[in-house]
Amino acid sequence: MQDADAQKLAAARRAVALVEPGMLVGLGSGSTAELAVPELGARVAAGLAITGVPTSRRTEDLARRHAIPLADLNAVARLDLTIDGADEAVLESFALVKGRGGALLREKLVAAATAREVIVVDASKIVPRLGARHAVPVEVVPFGWRHTARAIERLGARPAPRQSGGEPYVTDGGNLILDCAFDPIPDPPALAAALKALPGVIEHGIFIGLAHTIIVADPDGIKQHEAPGGDRER
Repeated sequence: MQDADAQKLAAARRAVALVEPGMLVGLGSGSTAELAVPELGARVAAGLAITGVPTSRRTEDLARRHAIPLADLNAVARLDLTIDGADEAVLESFALVKGRGGALLREKLVAAATAREVIVVDASKIVPRLGARHAVPVEVVPFGWRHTARAIERLGARPAPRQSGGEPYVTDGGNLILDCAFDPIPDPPALAAALKALPGVIEHGIFIGLAHTIIVADPDGIKQHEAPGGDRER
């Protein structure tokens, strides 16, 4: 494993160590899940009794391969803890950009239903302001998506339809994703509200007020950051 991969695996293990018997655990999508889910599966094989709630079909398949018992989000009232990743994270505000893995809608629904959202990242994902390095994914309905894209442009973005194998990328919910470059975002809450208000926008990848713990892997080791009131019930 490359050093960066080893660091991220160590951070994923730190997050998995927070899981306690009997918990309902949200299972995030993307590269973090591909490290955390097998580690959680190993604990289940050793006798840990938990139930996972996956945020994507890909994560669901991975969890089943590791024999993690699963439930649908509709079947639970509240999740105890979710382990997920982020494309960008601001430590001062705990604001995130997520969605490069294409599961931002389900990830946000699970995060909103979780008592403690644990985000695992490597140091390259820590930024001074959202939008500094990555576009903001915006999930839109296919019908009239070009009109939606033009409305997003009027907010100052450069939207680009996401592709997969030369075809439009389709989410698990049957929608499209526009990757919207805004450059550094001066007011993420205002932009989040403006995006959500546009007809045709299902959800966006700006996550505010949802993360409780951010675990950062860097060459100096693993650092765990807690938001004020990080274990609060919301």
